[in-house]
Amino acid sequence: MSQPVVNTQPAPGQLATAAVRGLAPYVIGKPVEELQRELGITDVLKLASNENPLGPSAAALAAMRRSLEETWLYPDGNGHDLKMAISRHHGLPMSQVTLGNGSNDLIVLLAEAFLTTETSAVVSQHAFAIYGLAIQAVGAQGRVAPALNEASGMPYGHDLEAMFDLIDDTTRLVYIANPNNPTGTWSPTADVLRFLERTPPSVIVVLDEAYFEYARGYGCPDGSTLVERFPNLVVLRTFSKAHALAGVRVGYALSHPQVADMLNRVRAPFNVSIPGLVGAATSIGDAQQIARAVQLADEGKQLLLRELPKLGVKPYRSAGNFLLVDVGASGQAVYDKLLHQGIIVRPVAGYGLPRCVRITMGTMPQNQRLLAALPECL
Repeated sequence: MSQPVVNTQPAPGQLATAAVRGLAPYVIGKPVEELQRELGITDVLKLASNENPLGPSAAALAAMRRSLEETWLYPDGNGHDLKMAISRHHGLPMSQVTLGNGSNDLIVLLAEAFLTTETSAVVSQHAFAIYGLAIQAVGAQGRVAPALNEASGMPYGHDLEAMFDLIDDTTRLVYIANPNNPTGTWSPTADVLRFLERTPPSVIVVLDEAYFEYARGYGCPDGSTLVERFPNLVVLRTFSKAHALAGVRVGYALSHPQVADMLNRVRAPFNVSIPGLVGAATSIGDAQQIARAVQLADEGKQLLLRELPKLGVKPYRSAGNFLLVDVGASGQAVYDKLLHQGIIVRPVAGYGLPRCVRITMGTMPQNQRLLAALPECL
């Protein structure tokens, strides 16, 4: 009798690196369409992904519509016009600008360019999840510093001293979100400067300023003014938040020219679309767009900081366009109940904050709708 044939070939998924096989995929905010399909709700309010509900400026929309006539062509792989606009805006040479498919892209590119299986990177507890995923994907060692505690003046914020203590000879990157997502916490200028002054030149400090426009009144530094002083500093910005261009995916890094050169070696040549290049170049100097976005977020935060405690929940101060809110025993339960009211917020148990949800500031009617729905969900 013939012996059964034993398949000794590995399953296709096992061909990936061990680091990638161990990754847990990033969980996105629930899309509006998904909730509509699941529950048949048509009037869905999304307050989950820190988007600007005002949308792009009229000038940016008009420019992107005109650019659609050229979308049969590849975009400018070097992004010359956008890089020139960014260069002028910050007063830095174009050689110090790297474009990304959103700032997420640049977080990953930094890990690919500077980390190996023999090196380490430092992040804070409760920091933006993509940092850890980017570090793990390249097989580097991720070191997590404990966040500031509830008794501090900045609960759940970055403890820069604890982060500094984790740096050693193997460390190549430190990711600092300022302000941080999902906590809304921030590090003041003096603390960031002290960290930069002490950090060895062999360590790249990544200052992620995705929410910079919202944080100007909170004592945060403008990282773009520090790049020439600190050659090992990389500053990340995005057009997804205040500029309301999340759907076309544009971000950028400001760095020493040699760092920019390394990033461009691993950057895909057409990583920003034609509408993205045009929309971002139109938006970057639009002070009115930023002012409208910041005013709306500030008004929303003032409302929720005043009204949420009346419902028995605890909102935390935030320098972003969102609030972290302790809703009691289970943030996931409140999130699930709000879904049935047609409202999407963001549960953050995956960030080690199981009692909390993150709420994006919407328009004032949207914020009022959330406040009206919450009591039943609590």
